[in-house]
Amino acid sequence: MEKATFGGGCFWCTEAMFQAIKGVQSIESGYSGGHSDKPGYKEVCSGNTGHAEVVQIVFNPEEVSYTDLLRMHMASHDPTTLNKQGADTGTQYRSVIFTHNEEQANAAKEVLEEMAPLFSDPIVTEITPFDAFFKAEDYHQNYFNQNGEQRYCQLVIDPKVRKFREMFAERLK
Repeated sequence: MEKATFGGGCFWCTEAMFQAIKGVQSIESGYSGGHSDKPGYKEVCSGNTGHAEVVQIVFNPEEVSYTDLLRMHMASHDPTTLNKQGADTGTQYRSVIFTHNEEQANAAKEVLEEMAPLFSDPIVTEITPFDAFFKAEDYHQNYFNQNGEQRYCQLVIDPKVRKFREMFAERLK
């Protein structure tokens, strides 16, 4: 098993998209890339900790490659907006790839170059060496599946998940 750590806006959306992918063994919402060693949701949302909302994916590379996960990540959000995804603004919502080794860093650079022509604006996704992951509070885990009736889930997450699943239908469990 290997790990991938991505940030692309609200972790509730990102988690819900990647849960359905073949080869994804587990996924947790959390925080990475900041300077506090005990970040919580309120502190991260303040923008003062430097953390991004991320998902940490444990995956089987024999079923889904890291490069394919990168492509899915880049297609799952707008990688051309700095510190913003939809109505969510702040560094905690930045587009970021936290790489766990040199191979992942090289793959991330290659995928960003490969995908750049698909966007009319420059890609601003950070590629940063992974340092630490802090699991978000329990109520953030599996959020969409447990709270699908909530308005935010219906209006924001559900359309993103549907679009993602249509794009990657052949990769679904």
